[in-house]
Amino acid sequence: MKTTILALAAILATALPAHAALPVLGPMPAVPAKLAPDSVAMGDARTAPVVHLDLPVTAGPFQPTWDSIAQHYPGTPAWLRDAKFGIWVHFGPQAAGMSGDWYARRLYVPGTTAYASHLKDYGHPSQTGYKEVLRDWNPRKLDPARLTALYKEAGARFLLIQGVHHDNFDLWDSRYQPWNAKRLGPKRDLLGEWAAAAKASGLRYGVAFHHEYTWWWWQTAFGSDPTGPFAGKPYDGALTLADGKGKWWEGLDPRLLYGPDLREYKGVTAAAHTDWQPPPAGIFSRHSAYAEWYAKRWALRMMDVVEHYDPDFIYTDGTSDQPFSGNGTGTGMKSDAMQIVMADFYNRTLKKRGKVDTFSVVKFHPKFNGTVSTEEGSIPRDIRNDAAWIAETAVGDWYYGPGFTYDSGAMIRYLLEQVARDGNVAICVSPLPDGSLDEGSVRMLKEVGAWMRVNGQGIYGSKAWVRLGEGEDGKLRTLPAGKLGKEQADFTFGPHDFRFTVGRDGSLYAFTMMVPKPDTTLKITSLGSRENLLGKPVTSVSLVGHEGAPLTWRQDADGLVITTPSEMPFATAVAFNIR
Repeated sequence: MKTTILALAAILATALPAHAALPVLGPMPAVPAKLAPDSVAMGDARTAPVVHLDLPVTAGPFQPTWDSIAQHYPGTPAWLRDAKFGIWVHFGPQAAGMSGDWYARRLYVPGTTAYASHLKDYGHPSQTGYKEVLRDWNPRKLDPARLTALYKEAGARFLLIQGVHHDNFDLWDSRYQPWNAKRLGPKRDLLGEWAAAAKASGLRYGVAFHHEYTWWWWQTAFGSDPTGPFAGKPYDGALTLADGKGKWWEGLDPRLLYGPDLREYKGVTAAAHTDWQPPPAGIFSRHSAYAEWYAKRWALRMMDVVEHYDPDFIYTDGTSDQPFSGNGTGTGMKSDAMQIVMADFYNRTLKKRGKVDTFSVVKFHPKFNGTVSTEEGSIPRDIRNDAAWIAETAVGDWYYGPGFTYDSGAMIRYLLEQVARDGNVAICVSPLPDGSLDEGSVRMLKEVGAWMRVNGQGIYGSKAWVRLGEGEDGKLRTLPAGKLGKEQADFTFGPHDFRFTVGRDGSLYAFTMMVPKPDTTLKITSLGSRENLLGKPVTSVSLVGHEGAPLTWRQDADGLVITTPSEMPFATAVAFNIR
């Protein structure tokens, strides 16, 4: 019924006039004179009203409410399960620090690796701050077409491309943010290049937006060194448009990059100097006019991308149940910005494609028809098949740093852990500041690709079985959670460790988590005839990629017993096709 309604809506949508041009956003409103740090209590988020933003939405059945989106959304598109494995293109100017994630914020925190790196490469942040990084960053070796071909060779079927990170720098020819990659730094529409490369390669792609909480994330830029020769001298976050007269950045308002000084609210300063901690839940009540303008600008930047690049999905980062919720990363205000963006996205998709085969990632939003959730760095304890989700992690870190461990086995085992739990996977392999990949990254991706070409039949289009896996003495041993590094590379599995998937061909695939020795006996206890989890006797067992004589096997009451071939020329893990 829902499909029929959408089909009729598509016919009507194509008959409607094209969506009016996105509106002009007025100038940033005046902000109140700042008060002493930690002198103002946050407003109560529980009683604060939701601000309904006055923004146009493309005509169609989706209205900017959660109820309307859930009612009309046809369900997560099948292509996500078919694709299963993607590469997270988490790349932008913060790579210049070669100090891992969050360089832009941490360069204003004495004692951090980012601060030391910035002092060495640029000077003191009261003299040359992040805006100078944006001016100078130029990834001359970045070739999205070549990298996309490598990612496809590695087995990826979709890309998740960074549109804007917490640093507030748009990586496209942005209508609403003059601090963008087309105007500064590389002077290239990087998102446009990635989108074109993905489309030419036949890969689906999404765009990630991390600018929801930029306004409080940037508060370190308003501080100063507590000691030393620059003690008390403000960092460049405090600069204004007028300060740029005669400077290289004349005409660019630093407030559109760094936002306003919000340290007057209790808890903001302390949170800004933690590794990861949002301010306390609440409303920036003295900045309500700015907050509404900021939420509109947040939404319009996403709508700008949807209009010009037609992505297959959009992604919003955060720890709250939705952007601008008043708590977690959504602290500061409450608005319907996310619902507006999603309704516009789905109506626009329907008008352009005649169907809604797109989705929206809203991290930590409760189970909902219209969103896809994620697992960042974690591995669920059990199978999760009640809603679609994407497991995401980085090799080393979310931006490049020295000393990363590049291990294809860690990538493959992470993939197996998540796919066995009915997840999809997006893995970040961080480029160097110049946009190239180092030798370790390239070697790792090629090894993953070789493995996927043999074993992908048990990955692409697969779903979880009734049991995700098994281990020795009934104990499931799981790859350590977190970013992929030495701990994951060195973690060892034994011959009793298996992960299961059901392939699109209906076969059960039992993946070992290591390569068994030749001429050894394996027992898969989950496939004993006594438990009968398969629902029928096993009739055939084959080793994927093995071209020799048929395997020797038998199904006993307490398990399926398989003898491996006399030669096992495989890497990382093998898969048994069981019918």
